Amino acid sequence: MKVVLFALLIALGVPAWAQDDAPQPPAPAVEPELRILEAAGIDPDDFLWEYRIVAVLADSPRDPAFIRQMADIEARAQDLVERDVVVLFDTDRRSDSLLRQRLRPRGFMLAIIEKDGEIKQRRPSPRDVREISAAIDHFPLRRQEMLERRPAGR
Repeated sequence: MKVVLFALLIALGVPAWAQDDAPQPPAPAVEPELRILEAAGIDPDDFLWEYRIVAVLADSPRDPAFIRQMADIEARAQDLVERDVVVLFDTDRRSDSLLRQRLRPRGFMLAIIEKDGEIKQRRPSPRDVREISAAIDHFPLRRQEMLERRPAGR
């Protein structure tokens, strides 16, 4: 009976993946999403050697610089995912987050922290994700990652 059903499915042009005994098609690849997290309760050291941190700090969530920076980050999120970035933000100047304690911002601040925990850049104004990506691409650890992921001539 099963052989007859299988032959009938083939005759009707039913794709092999739709048949019970046939292997299923591969699941579509899911691109990882950029992690954007509020800094309250997060220890930046939890990301050591796994992620770079792009820290966005402001005194209020209504700060125009903060709004502009976050909009640009969301618009070009995949560029940051490719560079192993997690975005941490803090918009409460009275916050006691470890990120705010470490960076001690005055108003708006954008900072890039390398995987080893070293603060590589601080900026008092928003930066385009292209600029952030270019800065990250100049870090020695990132250069090593690029060589490992795409060796020259291969």
